[in-house]
Amino acid sequence: MPFAPVLHSEWLKIRTLRSLPGALLALFAVTAAFSSLAGTDGSADPDFDPLFTALSGVLPGQIAAISFGALAVSSEYHGGALRLTLAAVPQRGQWFAAKVTAIAVPALLVGLVTAVTTLAVGRAGLGSAADGLTAAQQVRGVLGCGIYLMLIALFAAGLTALLRSGVAALSLLIPFILVVSFVIGDAVGTVADFTPDKAGQIILYQTYDGTLGPWSGLAVTALWTVGALLAGAWSVRRRDA
Repeated sequence: MPFAPVLHSEWLKIRTLRSLPGALLALFAVTAAFSSLAGTDGSADPDFDPLFTALSGVLPGQIAAISFGALAVSSEYHGGALRLTLAAVPQRGQWFAAKVTAIAVPALLVGLVTAVTTLAVGRAGLGSAADGLTAAQQVRGVLGCGIYLMLIALFAAGLTALLRSGVAALSLLIPFILVVSFVIGDAVGTVADFTPDKAGQIILYQTYDGTLGPWSGLAVTALWTVGALLAGAWSVRRRDA
């Protein structure tokens, strides 16, 4: 079967399942709202980084991106939907590739729009404190933010396909991001810099130090995502629907 109609059918599923556009809307709204709050008093922090402060709404907003990726895949495991899907598209690898593409494209587009809006809102709140940001740094932050949100959504999608459960994937990922990043991260030192979220978030900073840089950190997140998607593809191909 040609790839285009399979992709179109997966896009229709995402567009018509109300929780999925809702997750993307939440991604935009939560990220922009938290960045606007951070921008009003962020410059008082001794470790103030204007680019990260302006984009800091990504930290809570990424939960919506994770939910989008997980829900898009977990919907296939409800009510025998996957059996019907595979009856129409017997090539499991082709179907999974279409599903991943249908998740990646809207996640990237919404992520980029969210990043542009968030940076504008955050900079407005920071005022003159953000004057030191260069155009190149802001472009890097916007592009990196959009790509990071797409990767984290795909990471959740791959893990959901592996576990065959959106609840299981969310139960692992959300505590991992909230606990490891904000509680355990400082205790374990540089090891935390190589986790899927911490590595990718380096690109949101104006200045950075450590083992990874902005793009190498994003590459680490991409490797985690590829690993999760390969594991998910293996599960789809090898396990019964």
